[in-house]
Amino acid sequence: MSLRLRNNFILLLVAVLLFSCDEKRVFDEYKSVGKEWHKDSVVTFELPQLDAKKMYNLYVNVRDNDDYPFNNLFLIVSLEHPNRQVKVDTLEYQMTNPDGTLLGEGFTDIKENKLFYKDKQLFTQKGIYKIHIKHAVRQTGKIEGVPSLAGISDVGFRIESTE
Repeated sequence: MSLRLRNNFILLLVAVLLFSCDEKRVFDEYKSVGKEWHKDSVVTFELPQLDAKKMYNLYVNVRDNDDYPFNNLFLIVSLEHPNRQVKVDTLEYQMTNPDGTLLGEGFTDIKENKLFYKDKQLFTQKGIYKIHIKHAVRQTGKIEGVPSLAGISDVGFRIESTE
């Protein structure tokens, strides 16, 4: 076997292994919020048509870096059904360890956080479902929300099959 053929085979094998490791993924998309996430900026995802007989686990994905100044992240996540009915959840996630280092996966200063949203969700209505995500971070003792949230670069949404 030639060196080039062997290298191509190894590259193909690595690619197959990488893609097969994520076989539960049904939908996984990120959107950039720039250098700072403005409090009035809503990140929206239009979901693909999903099997009405299957259940899915839902996650909010967040990419952050060392500029993120808080321990927690508060999000308002709205699930809009095709009939325009909207279910709204206010969620809180821990983003740092007690020593202030960021939680999440990644080898650089950018960390990816897969944050649990809902499990065993059914999508029984025909039509387009949408997810709307905005931050609701406030400084302790203040009523007004943080106008621009530093350290968050991308917000994503992920759907995984429960099977």
